[in-house]
Amino acid sequence: MADRVALYLQDAHTLQDAISFVQYAEKRGFEAVWQAESRLVRDAIVPMAAFAATTSRIKIGSGVINNWTRNSAVIAATFLTLDDLAPDRIICGIGAWWDPLAAKVGIKRDKPLLAMRETVTVVRALLNRERVSFQGEFVQLDDVELDVVHGHKEPRNVPIYIGATGPQMMALTGEIADGAVLNYLVAPRYNQGAMDQLEQGAKKAGRSIDEIDRPQLVVCSVDNDRKRALDGARKLVTQYLGQQPHIMKASGVSQELLDEINQVLTWPATEEQILEAMKLVPDDVVQMITASGTPEEVRAKVREYVAYGATCPILYPLGNDVRLMIDAFADGYSN
Repeated sequence: MADRVALYLQDAHTLQDAISFVQYAEKRGFEAVWQAESRLVRDAIVPMAAFAATTSRIKIGSGVINNWTRNSAVIAATFLTLDDLAPDRIICGIGAWWDPLAAKVGIKRDKPLLAMRETVTVVRALLNRERVSFQGEFVQLDDVELDVVHGHKEPRNVPIYIGATGPQMMALTGEIADGAVLNYLVAPRYNQGAMDQLEQGAKKAGRSIDEIDRPQLVVCSVDNDRKRALDGARKLVTQYLGQQPHIMKASGVSQELLDEINQVLTWPATEEQILEAMKLVPDDVVQMITASGTPEEVRAKVREYVAYGATCPILYPLGNDVRLMIDAFADGYSN
C-alpha cells in the first residue's frame, strides 16, 4: 500500500461484523484499526482483544479510553495483557473524556493536563517493566510493578497516544506522547493550530514534531451514488454543528448557518429536530468537514488532511458498505 491508512470502529456494527471488517482491512493492507470508547455503549478493550485474537498483522489501538475511570496500574496491566495477545501490535490511546458525561457518572475532571501527565508517565514506566513509586495529585503508587510471574517479562512495545483537542492538551501531547490522535469533523486547515501546538510541546522535550505520529480520525461516507454518500454523513454533521459550534466556526462554517441550526436544535436534540435541521445543511458543508462522496472524492479529501499534517488517516465509515470504503483506500490515496 502506497500510503498509511487505518480503520475506525464505534458501535454501529455487531462485534462479529466488526471482526470481519478488521480482517478484511488487514487483508487489504490497512495499517491499524482503532476502536472507539466515548459514549457509555461499547468499551474499547473487549473489541480490541477480539481483533487481536483474529488477526495476525494489523495494529490495534484504543481510540480512546479515558484516564479517569481506570486506575493507571490497571491501564498498564490491561495493555500488557493485550500485548500478550498481539505482541508489538497494540497502541494505547488515552483521552481526557468529556462533560457532561463525566460529571453524570461522578467524575470531576479537575486539572486535566496534570492528570494526563501523571497517567502517561506512570503507564509508560509500568509497561517498561519498571518498579514505580509515584506520589502525584491524581496517581499514587507505592513500590508497584506489573507482577509478571509466568511469561514475557521484558519491557513492552506499547506506544502511548493522546486524543488531544484543545491547544494545551495538544502541546502536552507534543511533549510527552508517542503520538496524537487528531480529531474528526474539522476542516483540514484546522490542523494548522494543532501542528503549531505539537511543535511547541516537542521543542520543550528537545525533540522534533516529526518524532510524533499524527493519525487523524476522518469521517468517511463513500458510495458510487454521490447523493447517497453525502446524505449518509449529513446527520452526523448536523448533530456536530449543534454540539460544537465553536469548532465548526473555526473550520469555516458560516455563523448564519450555525444560527439557523441553533434555532431548530435543542440539547439534547430529538430525532425530529435533527431530521429537520439536516435540511439546512448544504453539500459543501458536509464535504468541508468529512470525506464524503464518490471513491475519487473521498480520496482527494483525505489527501487534504495529510497535506495539513496528518500522518495516517483513521477512516470512520458511515456508509452501509464498509468494504467499499476499505477497497477505495486499499491501494492508497496519493494516485
